[in-house]
Amino acid sequence: MEGRRRRTGLNVWDRLPTVAFATRRQSAYIAGMDQPAFKLPPIDDIVADFDLLDEWEDRYRYVIELGKALPPLPDADRTTDNKVRGCASQVWLATSIDGEGADAHLRFRGDSDAMIVRGLVAIALSLFDDKSAADIEATDAEALFDRLDLRAHLTAQRSNGLRALVDRIKADAQRARAA
Repeated sequence: MEGRRRRTGLNVWDRLPTVAFATRRQSAYIAGMDQPAFKLPPIDDIVADFDLLDEWEDRYRYVIELGKALPPLPDADRTTDNKVRGCASQVWLATSIDGEGADAHLRFRGDSDAMIVRGLVAIALSLFDDKSAADIEATDAEALFDRLDLRAHLTAQRSNGLRALVDRIKADAQRARAA
């Protein structure tokens, strides 16, 4: 691997808690939500970290760690309206919208009762959070999931749930764009 220093999985694990704890101390707030703002690693960093982890057991652990880094979703957001339909596990997605039409920016907070699914929620949020409605609609999540080889390593139920989560995010973007 000339020109590219190979990092071990340990560096990925070391970096993740730093991101989680540093951002939880920030005082900014998500518009319309009463929890501190939280910034997941950029999706490009998640993809790079996946590339560094050779074994799927390590990748699963990384997905779980991403899920652990999500702040808990307040009970007030665990509503029937926020529940993502089509998931075998319980998954909630709270959406706030800043602006109108195609330029509206959407912020998402999510949670699940299953550890791996919570990590998949984190990946989806990293891909879609704080993007315009137009950008969300144009994003090819399936291509990213293929790039990460998630479909080959998830059960059919989890794959369907992940698709349902993306469909819900895109539906929220369509509603924001139509407003």
